[in-house]
Amino acid sequence: MQDSSSVAQLVASLRKDLHRYSEGEKLPSSRELVSRYRVSPVTVSRAVSALAAEGLVVSRPGTGVFRSVPPRTAGPPGDVSWQDVALSADPSPAPVDASSRSAGAEGLLATLTPPPPEVIDLGGGYLHPVLQPESALAAALARAGRRPGAWSRPPVEGITELRHWFARDIGGPDGRLGASDVLITAGGQSALTTALRALASPGAPVLVESPTYPGLLAVARAAGLRPVPVPVDADGIRTDLLAEAFRATRARAFVCQPLFQNPTGAVLSPQRRREVLRIARSHSAFVLEDDFARRLVHADTPRLPPPLAADDPDGLVVHVRSLTKATSPSLRIGALAARGPVYERLRAIQVIDSFFVPRPLQETALELVGSPAWSRHLRSLAAALRDRRTAALAALREVLPRLLPDRPPHGGYHLWLRLPGGTDENAVAAAALRAGVAVTPGGPYFAAEAPGPHLRLSYVNTPGAGQFEEGVRRLRRACPRLGGTPDAEETPGGPAAPRPGCAGPSA
Repeated sequence: MQDSSSVAQLVASLRKDLHRYSEGEKLPSSRELVSRYRVSPVTVSRAVSALAAEGLVVSRPGTGVFRSVPPRTAGPPGDVSWQDVALSADPSPAPVDASSRSAGAEGLLATLTPPPPEVIDLGGGYLHPVLQPESALAAALARAGRRPGAWSRPPVEGITELRHWFARDIGGPDGRLGASDVLITAGGQSALTTALRALASPGAPVLVESPTYPGLLAVARAAGLRPVPVPVDADGIRTDLLAEAFRATRARAFVCQPLFQNPTGAVLSPQRRREVLRIARSHSAFVLEDDFARRLVHADTPRLPPPLAADDPDGLVVHVRSLTKATSPSLRIGALAARGPVYERLRAIQVIDSFFVPRPLQETALELVGSPAWSRHLRSLAAALRDRRTAALAALREVLPRLLPDRPPHGGYHLWLRLPGGTDENAVAAAALRAGVAVTPGGPYFAAEAPGPHLRLSYVNTPGAGQFEEGVRRLRRACPRLGGTPDAEETPGGPAAPRPGCAGPSA
């Protein structure tokens, strides 16, 4: 085999030779493969990545490449026949006015508009460049550009190797999910949009957590759906209220973030995980699982529960997974995983909306997750998130102790702070911006009236932890009442008039 031979040819040869090795046995080194097949090291690397994406081999950095141990035999297939009714039982489409289509867009645009350079940004939802794997992304992009057919049209569902990788990443190596259950999307937001349009007709109710991600509310309202809030506490969604909400609304879909929920950071408790699936099954409803924070664990995070989709044989769960949050806002690659007739509906909607996700971006993602740099980045990111969370809590404890959360999450990238009763959160945010720090008020996270004022502070969008501490100090200076002091500036001649914009309870 000459150096000019395609990666596909080498993959076929290696796949045919795998029977020579027992399960778990180490394959020849890259140097041996280069010599044996007379190809370049780059070709060998790509071929190994393709086999790893198929689950045939496992690459262990610093150790070698090993033949995979095949997964256990899956149990009998689940029963997805209930979807025939669920996908057709919505009421006749209701008219959608223009205001509902644009509802929430203004808030999303605000979060995507960076503040001036002199402002410390504690409101952003993406990793600062110092936390992004820029070198690994650049290398993956360069390798992807040299892949045979990198600029050809991809399958509308996504390239097979990447779908294989997401199937194992979501369902686990022994899980029920296969590549045929996965649809590659242009990031998590696109996946949510496609899924909500597939699961409910305009005018229909959709159950959401309260509070929840504002982008979800914007998507639902733009699709003409009616978001119905169900309260969240420290253990995730209140399943007693979820059951009541299904009975009251006859909704066909519930959207949740079981892991490090945005914005509260809650992790759904084991008992409630089982209850969510039981309740959805009893109402012939879908659970749209937004697993956005799976790769945002901290170095001291306890063992994570598997996704809800991993415990679902009957196609109740439509799962959303994205690479964007853990890498770069420009690597807009995500996946929808679904089983049964709903998959075809998801596929049809995505094809109509966008045809397919650009192949070079998919190839770049595949090169990234198949390289040793991927696991190194995740370890580095986990340590950095732990350190930043620790520093953020220390800054709050010193400067704004009354805002310190009771149970700070050991995952994700932000803190959810309850403000003193009567505080005007929008006025706080405006005063903070004038003082040089951007924070996010809590109101947009609620589908209905908020039970109280909140702020969300992000600790990943600054160059380092020191900027977060300075941002908290600026917030305290802008609104002294948050620190427990009167909302007035002391002057040599006595107290000045209260500062506007930080109204709160009387001192």
